[in-house]
Amino acid sequence: MAGAQLAAERLFTGHRGLLHAVAYRVLGSVSEADDVVQDTWLRWSRVDVAAVADAEGYLVRIATRLAIDRLRSARVRRESYVGPWLPEPILTGPDVADNVALAESVSTAMLLLLEALSPIERAVFVLSEAFGYSHTEIARFVGRNDAAVRQVARRAKQAVQERRRRYDTDQVTRQQATERFLAACLGGDLKALMRVLAPDVTMISDGGGFSGAPRKPIHGLEYVARAILVLSQRRPEDSRAQMVRINGGPGIVISSAGAPVLAVTLHLVNGAIHTVHVVSNPEKLTGVIA
Repeated sequence: MAGAQLAAERLFTGHRGLLHAVAYRVLGSVSEADDVVQDTWLRWSRVDVAAVADAEGYLVRIATRLAIDRLRSARVRRESYVGPWLPEPILTGPDVADNVALAESVSTAMLLLLEALSPIERAVFVLSEAFGYSHTEIARFVGRNDAAVRQVARRAKQAVQERRRRYDTDQVTRQQATERFLAACLGGDLKALMRVLAPDVTMISDGGGFSGAPRKPIHGLEYVARAILVLSQRRPEDSRAQMVRINGGPGIVISSAGAPVLAVTLHLVNGAIHTVHVVSNPEKLTGVIA
């Protein structure tokens, strides 16, 4: 019995990262993805592992269905969310940044696009586009036939392509822009900040009603630049700003007393920052704790 339990734990541990990655992309929430992984383990721990021919497929199927169920209830809760809702930021490693498909699938911009899809469309899109599962495999994961999954995949991909903005994906350009952005913020240099922002820049802030974040998006070069500098000046005196890898690309985390208080991701068009996403809701910053 102990041997079987150990084998089950080893198999699960080997797939934990994959399960979390799938659940996070379906849900846009670190905490919800953590819960999905835990619930998947509880179900897996009651299975006769020796009778499972494809452990990865079995586990991904459980996690996907749990994530779809959670997403349905999460969307009801988001209807009463205070201010703009943004996905929870998450630290990502260089392996994600080096894989264009994975990096794009975990970007804040893409996760927001996926909000327009139904839960089943979102799961099918993620499994197909980010992780490369076949329609036959996905059909088993979501409990649909191959023809239905092909139709869902086609509909989801078309919906994403129609709404997608082609942000710059070059990591070097994004890194340099983020460095310039951070230097201008820390130095209180309005002109330098305006030089790195696009004329039609937009800032979207998610404070969830817990912080002084603007409850509506801010549009326009000067308005956004001034709002960012005001936000920067309000940093706690003991705060520390650092550049980290967030959601597949360079980002900024502000910490105070050892805990993150704000996370920023930037999206570029033609080398200039077009969209600034700021998360200051403390309940949504657990994924950027180093």
